[in-house]
Parts: sequence; C-alpha cells; structure tokens
Amino acid sequence: MDFEITHVTDYTYANAAAEAYLETRLRPPDLPTQTVGRRRLSIDPVVKTSSYRDFFGNHVEFFSLPYRHRSLTITSKVEIRTAPIERPAAALEISIEEARQIFVGALTEIFDYVQPTDTVLTGREAIQWARRYLRGKDAVGPALEALNHAIYTQFKYVSGVTSNSTPLHEIWKNKKGVCQDFAHIMLSVLRTAGLPARYVCGYIEAVAPPSASADNELLGRGSSRTLVGAIATHAWVEVMVPGMTWVALDPTNDQWCGERHVTVARGRDFRDTTPVRGTFKGSGKQNMKVKVFMRRKEARSLRAATNGASEPAATKPPPS
Repeated sequence: MDFEITHVTDYTYANAAAEAYLETRLRPPDLPTQTVGRRRLSIDPVVKTSSYRDFFGNHVEFFSLPYRHRSLTITSKVEIRTAPIERPAAALEISIEEARQIFVGALTEIFDYVQPTDTVLTGREAIQWARRYLRGKDAVGPALEALNHAIYTQFKYVSGVTSNSTPLHEIWKNKKGVCQDFAHIMLSVLRTAGLPARYVCGYIEAVAPPSASADNELLGRGSSRTLVGAIATHAWVEVMVPGMTWVALDPTNDQWCGERHVTVARGRDFRDTTPVRGTFKGSGKQNMKVKVFMRRKEARSLRAATNGASEPAATKPPPS
C-alpha cells in the first residue's frame, strides 16, 4: 500500500521563548515491510538540523533556536510503501518454555527488552497475567494472540483519560487508557514471562478508503475495518520469537500488525520513541498541538530520496 503522511507539531508560548532545543524521531526507517520514498522535514522558524542514529537505531534529527520566538511548527511529510508481513510460522509453534531457553544464549542482544523500566514496571498483575496467558507449554503464536485479545477485551480505550505521567498501576486498576497504555501493559506481561519485547511508535490508517474493502477481499486480506488509535501517532508491540525475529501485535485493535501500520521508532517504552521532545527557555507556559494526516494513494513508483536521506530544509538568517 502507498501512503502519504503529514505529521504537524505546533508549539505556542504564553510569552516569547528565548531559546529552544529539540530533537525529533519522525523519519520512518526502511524495513523489509516498508520502503520510504520522498521525505521532507520543515521547521518554522527555519533552522538547520543535524542528525544521528540513537542506541535503538532510530533516526534522530535535532536543532536549536537560540533566539526569541513566539511559536514553533515542525512538519514532517513522507511517502511510504508498505508490504504484507509474513510471520515465521515455525517459530510461532515453538513452546514458550523452549523460547526462553533459546533466548538465554542471546542475553546480551536482548537484555534491554527483558528488563523493566521506570515506565514499564512489573508486579503482581503482570505476574498473574503471564501465568494465565503465557504458560511454558503454550505455543508462542497462540499465546501471543490470547494475551493481545485479553488486553483488547479487558481494557477500555478512552481518549484523554491518561497522560504520559500516569503510572502503570493506575492503568491496571482502572482498566482504561489509550494505545500507549495498552502497549505498556503488554510489554510488562511479556517481560515478566521472559519474552523480549519492545515498544513501537508509528502511524496507522484508521479508516480505509471505500475501494479498499473490495480490493482486500480479492487479495484475501481482512484489513478494511476501521481501526482505533490514529488521533496522532499510534503504539503497538514487537515480540522476539525464536530465530531472533520480531513479530508485531496491536493490542488496541486486537490484531497482528499489517500493511496499514507504519513503523517510525522503537525502544524500551514510549520515552525512547517520543516523536518530538526538548526544552525551551522562557517565563511562561507552552502549548503543544499535534496533527497527523495519513492518506492512501494509488499504487505507483515512489519518488525516492537520495540515499534514503531527507530533503534538506531551507535556511535563512534568524530574525533579529
């Protein structure tokens, strides 16, 4: 599937900010299941950006505004093509007990994804769920589906009911949250069970175009239903299975991830994948608004950026 995605982040300040320093994780990676075409990052006021890859392999673009400004707009536009995701059937038939034994020999590679974090804590609830849904003799694939379905059915999606600072124990208690919370719950259970798992931040096509239903029926894909979690970015989980292969599940929508999911960044939890973060110097508060527009396009050749790099943003002297 071909998509055109626009991600806009607007900052406004009660009083003019004297300085601002930010970094973004907005550039999707090229993967076997997705190919990035033309991509552009625009910043207003216009500044130069630098880039690097972080510890988890995410593309990071960072910049500074060392002068006064009353607003800041960051716009990322990208063309991307997704492909069907083939799951490793043989690996998913292996028991969880055998999978744990296999991962013991790869601890240095998976260490960060089996440890709790300040955001993804383990505890009584996670232990109980791991014993219920991820029993040692269960096959990996069906067990993952059962856990994914349990989160979908036992937690209610309620936009705005939580924030980035809501502790995980409150999510367990209230059984309400958004896609970020559902992903954190699933990570907590998986890591408690000894299965390496990571957080994924990306985009999802919530509503397929009218023509998609007939097309998907012909292609044998059940991907035309309306999906939840596309107000801004979306979040889901990747789990490592034997063969050192990652498989992706979306507990918010009770499904394996497919062509309507676009990966942008991965990490231990949402803190490692935050699309835009930084700091500013000023005497007032800031207000941030995020808008994401994801449009499916007719299949055609992607306009590839040179060496997969972003088109450079224009530059001009800063205001006096």
